[in-house]
This record gives sequence, structure tokens and C-alpha cells, in this order.
Amino acid sequence: MTARFLDERGEPPEGGRARPYALLRRQSTLLTVAVSTVTVRTAAHLAAGAGRAVPGLPREQFWYARPSTARLWLVRIRGNLTPRSVVFQNAVRTALGLALARLVAGSLDLSHGFWVLLSVLTLARTTAVGTWSAVRSAAAGTLAGAVLAGALIIGAGDATEVYAGLLVPTMVVAFSVGPAGGPAWAQGLFTLVVSTAFAQIAPVTWCLAEARLVDVLTGSAIGLVCALLAWPAGARTELRRSVATLFRAAAPVVRETADVVAGRGAVPRGDRSKRPTTGPLWPALHHLRIAEAAYAQFRTEPAPRADGDGPDWLAALNYGSRVLTGAYWLPPARGVPGLPPEARRWVDTVARQVADAGLRAADLPPGGGGGGGVDVRLAPLPVATSSDTTPGASSLLVDLEVWLHALASDLATATGADRAAAADAPGPVRRSCAGAPDAPVD
Repeated sequence: MTARFLDERGEPPEGGRARPYALLRRQSTLLTVAVSTVTVRTAAHLAAGAGRAVPGLPREQFWYARPSTARLWLVRIRGNLTPRSVVFQNAVRTALGLALARLVAGSLDLSHGFWVLLSVLTLARTTAVGTWSAVRSAAAGTLAGAVLAGALIIGAGDATEVYAGLLVPTMVVAFSVGPAGGPAWAQGLFTLVVSTAFAQIAPVTWCLAEARLVDVLTGSAIGLVCALLAWPAGARTELRRSVATLFRAAAPVVRETADVVAGRGAVPRGDRSKRPTTGPLWPALHHLRIAEAAYAQFRTEPAPRADGDGPDWLAALNYGSRVLTGAYWLPPARGVPGLPPEARRWVDTVARQVADAGLRAADLPPGGGGGGGVDVRLAPLPVATSSDTTPGASSLLVDLEVWLHALASDLATATGADRAAAADAPGPVRRSCAGAPDAPVD
């Protein structure tokens, strides 16, 4: 990131004197944090609707600032029209459940059949285990509520003033305690609410509570069938698949960004909209969004077992986000300064190492499920290259090195290689600001 903060002549402020490698590395790390701060500020600015201008920032990073709202909705809908999207899966599962509920309620001529559809909507979960847990609780709660409602109807008879007096406090309790107490309390109290409400409209018998129980059980059974047949594992399986796809989509972005830094296919001066990284950027961004949606749903689902050493999904998502951030910021806006052949060879080597490591990680379940994860040992930046090149070239090479070390660290964390290394080390592992592990500390 250092190369972006040069003055108008493309030289450092101190007049072109070469800076020490350690200073450049610290400066690049600090400016990486500054870039994150600017990104957060701009994203908050756009989210608040304060304007759509993003001066001085890569236009690919905030591509959504300029299109219209209708265009953004179309992009979002088109992006989720894939079986790999958890949003698409939930929509299909819910649509099938409602269609089946309408068919069953109409075929059996159930009284108050809309309760069947309502049960499907309120009790269906994104996993079969979660749906079964909700159905069990709802069935118990509805049974208890039906018994109380039947007793109330038998005791009060046709005294509508009793139902009118109980309706408001019953609704207050149902809508305050129900959401906090879970499906059992929600369904049981709601059964009391509908019984007291319907009893004021027309004469009712205890059969109303029976009809409510039958409809809820029917809707619960339909929701459970849909949960078992349509993506029963929820987001867990999709998260593994989408993260693997993200790793594969990010590999060409890493290689192409390094190619631009090395001067192959350099960006024309003054035209930052035609970067060669635009091609692989969009697939990587799309798969990152799919993986983020899967992770968001995964966090709402009950874990099958408590496992503190499980996959580090956040590190995998952070890898994809960091790949895109480097592709946005690393290509120099004023062209690539002259790099010696040794520097170009180093760029090729380290970029290939990280890209190949990402492809290997795509074949592993993140968390160290195969052979201790992916541990990347990047070739060091040649000392002569970092000291003998021009100041602008040195800054650019150090920026690339910091970025690639951070990517390697994310891959190691996502695949569990860092935990394996920590277990084998004689002392705790210390990490540098860029994310690369230093020597073990005794």
C-alpha cells in the first residue's frame, strides 16, 4: 500500500532516498490498517445514503456506489439464482412447504386450514435437526394450549364478555413471552389467543382447540418432511463447498495481481478502470458473497457437537476478502516502476506459492481435516532487490510481500496448519503485524 502514498512525482517525500527494509515493512503494515479505516468510513458513508462519490478509491471496490437501486436488486437476485446459495435453498424449501401445505389443507378440507400454512412458515428451520426440535416443542406447547383453551370454552360457554376481557391480557402475554420462550410457549399461548378471539365472533365448542391442534401437527409434519428432503444439513455442507470454491476463484486473482505488480499487462496511466484484474475479480467477489451468506446462516444453526477445534471459517472468509483488497489497492495507478529480473522472478515465485496453496486448501476441509492443513513457506524477498531498486519499486515489492504473507497466514489458520505448528513448537508462536509467523518464543 506504500506505493499509493507517494507524491506527485512518484517518489518518497524525502527526495528519493531508499528507506530501510524494516521501515518499509512497518510503513506498509500501518498503511494497510489505514486502508481498512478508509474502507470502513466509505462503506458507512454509502450505507447512510450521504452520497455516492468515492474519490481517490479504486472504483472496483465500491462498484455498487453508482448503479441504481433497481440495478443492484437485479444483481443480487441474479447472484443468488444458484443451488449453491443458501438464500435460494431457503426460498425453494419454503415455497415447496407452502405449496404442499395448501394441497394437504385443501384435499383434507381442514377447518381453519390457514393454520397449516402458518405452522410451516413459523416452524420450518434451515436444518432437519433444527426443524425437528422446533416441531417437538411446538407440538407439546400446542397440546397444552389446546387443553387450556378447551377447558376455557367449556367453562365460559357463550359468555362473550369473558372472552373479551381475557383477549387483551392473553395477547400481551403471548406476544411478549412467546418469542422469548421458544416454539412451545409461542404455539401454546397463540392457541389461547385464537380461541378467545374466535369465541367472540361466533359460538364455538372445544372442537376449535382440537382443530387448532390438528392443523399445527399437520403443518409441523409437512415442514419436517421438507426439511428432510431439501438440504437437510443446512449451511454446514454449503459452507464447506462455497469456501472451497472461493479458494479456487481467488487463485487467479492472486496470480494476476502479482503480474500487474511485476509490470506484465500494466495499467495504462490515468485509466484505472481497465485493470486486467477486473476479469477474475467478479467471480471471486461473487463466491465471497455466497460464502458469507452461508456463514451467516451457519452461525444461526445449532452445532451438532461442541468442538472448540472446529474449522475457522472466518479465516477462510478473511482470505477471500484480503485477496480482493490487494487486487483493488496493489496495482499502481501511475504504472509499475522498473523492476530488475531478480525481483520479477521473486514475484512469480511467491505468487505461485500462495495461489497453489489456495488450490490445495480448496481440496481440504478448513480446519486441518487432511494432513495438518496448508502451511506456506514463502521465498524471502532478496536483500539486494529490496535495497538496490528504486524507492518506488522497493515500496511496491514490500507491499506485495506483506500482502502475500498475510494471505499465507489466513490459509494456515483456515486449514489448521497454524494450530499444528503451535502444538509442535517449544513455546508460543509470535506473529508479526503482517500475519507471518516469527520464530517460536521460549
